[in-house]
Amino acid sequence: MRRLLIIGCGDIALRAAPQLRDRYRVYALTRSRERVPLLRAHGIVPITGDLDDAASLEALAGIAHDVLHCAPPPRRGTRDTRTAHLIAALAKGESLPQQLVYISTSGVYGDCEGEFVDETRAPRPQTARAQRRVDAERQLREWGRRCGVRVAILRAPGIYSEARLPLARLQAGTPALCAEEDAYTNHIHAADLARAAVAALRFAPSGRAYNAADDSLLKMGDYFDLVADRFGLPRPRRISRAEARQRIGPDLLSFMNESRRLSNRRIKRELRLKLRYPTVHEGIAAALPPPRV
Repeated sequence: MRRLLIIGCGDIALRAAPQLRDRYRVYALTRSRERVPLLRAHGIVPITGDLDDAASLEALAGIAHDVLHCAPPPRRGTRDTRTAHLIAALAKGESLPQQLVYISTSGVYGDCEGEFVDETRAPRPQTARAQRRVDAERQLREWGRRCGVRVAILRAPGIYSEARLPLARLQAGTPALCAEEDAYTNHIHAADLARAAVAALRFAPSGRAYNAADDSLLKMGDYFDLVADRFGLPRPRRISRAEARQRIGPDLLSFMNESRRLSNRRIKRELRLKLRYPTVHEGIAAALPPPRV
């Protein structure tokens, strides 16, 4: 049986695990011994190590035919040193992985002023967070070309699920931008991103990037309104962009400053992905049980 190594075994990887176990013996890197029982309960063989400590990664050499890389970059800088450590550890094995799928972010495109964006658009990251992702993509693609490893990249936008909704933000009364100044935002349900990762391991050719987004074409404030209505919360107050600079934290404001509409044609056509939640309307409706009659 083929062996798969998961790097960054969080929510997305755990959702993918049941689909992967039919084809693979699944291993996962974890830096927390407390997570070992959880991984084993999902049928995953844990390997202890830390991407920030290159010396702790020796057990990864030669262990896997394929790799699913879901780990985020470090929180600082413009380089992804974690991916550099991973590549170095994998390179020490007598055999290299045959393919690697990396979950990146659509933030690599930067602000596109609401335009439709496909995978041929050159990255133009505008935050250090996105610059680190571009660096990871570059490292992996160069390594793949140099060593004959098939590398595919999934560029995911805002990941949501029943447990990943902006409820705290709405409850805190965080405002949204007025419609005429608001940014287009993109989404993917965690379950569909997990299915996309499995499909990429099966079908993606080398060097290919995919926008792992659903069919939603909403502005951010409209998304907040949708969640608020479903959960019986007040809709956020709408404010101007000038006021937002004074009232909204830099992390959320950075997302409000980037507007784009992602094309997902490639992931549907090449990876044969049929979305379980085609838009956020279906995903948010599924986040609560139906009302009692």
